[in-house]
Amino acid sequence: MESRLNYMKVSPDAYKAMSTLEMYVKHSGLEKSLLELLKTRASQINGCAFCLDMHTQDARAGGETEQRLYTLSAWRETPFFTDRERAALEWTETITCIADTHAPDSTYESVRRHFTEKEMIDLTMAIVAINAWNRLAIAFRSVPGTYQRKRADTR
Repeated sequence: MESRLNYMKVSPDAYKAMSTLEMYVKHSGLEKSLLELLKTRASQINGCAFCLDMHTQDARAGGETEQRLYTLSAWRETPFFTDRERAALEWTETITCIADTHAPDSTYESVRRHFTEKEMIDLTMAIVAINAWNRLAIAFRSVPGTYQRKRADTR
């Protein structure tokens, strides 16, 4: 697989805008482990190999278990996730597949029981961000296996 272009270099201002959103999400107060789960799940749905490689590395570095990562796509059928994580995963799937789901009131009310209003916005912004990153990585063929974790990772 070969990259089509390096969007970070070709349009640094666009990359900076995306990075600003990512930094907001990172500092939103949502648990890092929760954010890595939703980033991984959205990337599974979108079929983004680059982001799957990145976020499973980051999740493992943050202490996530192999068992939970391996069963993430079947989270509803496992006892491995907390109610709050399940709510976040449900919202992730709903927002990632919004053309099909239209974010129904029943899902919103179910998820809302586990998050404050601000957390709902932050959760949604995290989902918006990873879906955008997935689209950039897929469109421009970011090469899986090239991601290297940084000690003070900003993304």
